[in-house]
Amino acid sequence: MGVGAFIARWGFWLLLIYGLAWGEVSRRALVAVGGAWVAGFFAQSLLPINGDMLFTALVALLDVALVFIVFKGDVRL
Repeated sequence: MGVGAFIARWGFWLLLIYGLAWGEVSRRALVAVGGAWVAGFFAQSLLPINGDMLFTALVALLDVALVFIVFKGDVRL
């Protein structure tokens, strides 16, 4: 697992916990994002090769969605 995968996976959980703590993530969003994560986690073992890389890409997309949900838009750099 590379640095990008590490950041994406930890970022997902940190954004999810932060959003739940501040009330920004609804139950509906929690079920949708959590369900997509669980589906991707179990689907990676069904892929013959590069399942881990595709799971990391899925988690990165879920991170982007959580940033939009939690911060009500894109984060200014």
